[in-house]
Amino acid sequence: MDPIKYKTRKRHESPNHARMLNFACYRNRPFLRSDRACRWMIDAISRARQAHQFRLWAFVIMPDHVHLLIWPRGTVPPIMQAIKQSVSRRAVSWTRKHAPEYLNRLAVTGPNGKVSYRFWQRGGGYDRNLWESVHIWEAIDYIHMNPVKAGLCDGPWDWPWSSAVGFQERGAGPVDLDLETIPPRP
Repeated sequence: MDPIKYKTRKRHESPNHARMLNFACYRNRPFLRSDRACRWMIDAISRARQAHQFRLWAFVIMPDHVHLLIWPRGTVPPIMQAIKQSVSRRAVSWTRKHAPEYLNRLAVTGPNGKVSYRFWQRGGGYDRNLWESVHIWEAIDYIHMNPVKAGLCDGPWDWPWSSAVGFQERGAGPVDLDLETIPPRP
């Protein structure tokens, strides 16, 4: 019997593609369940957006993962690094100071015995290129329905850590969106 062969997902950097990004907390733990951690995430997205000049079309912060739909001007890895490192550093620092008994949940021991701390799963997460408006709007709807499907709220506008409310009322929600740059709904 042949071993299972895994295909490596190729990331395509294209100036004409939106990107749907999904990344998870370390060991799928609900590290983003507190308002504090969600605010760290919003701050990190805002700073990365300013530094890397990407358009933010949709997002949701779930207790154990994040979905972003962006239109990047450059490549995605530096954007992801800026967001993830910022949140991770704040989380580790806060935990050391306020809840050191929980540091072991973030701890990873390397082969050399050195302990480091992780907030996020290794790797780049899920990254999908989108270029047709129908798929972009499917992604937006999927992102906004995520907390409803998870049983966290009754409707997408009820979840405070989502862009859904910004679609309902411009300027509402935890961060402004670049709604004028989204292709029209088909």
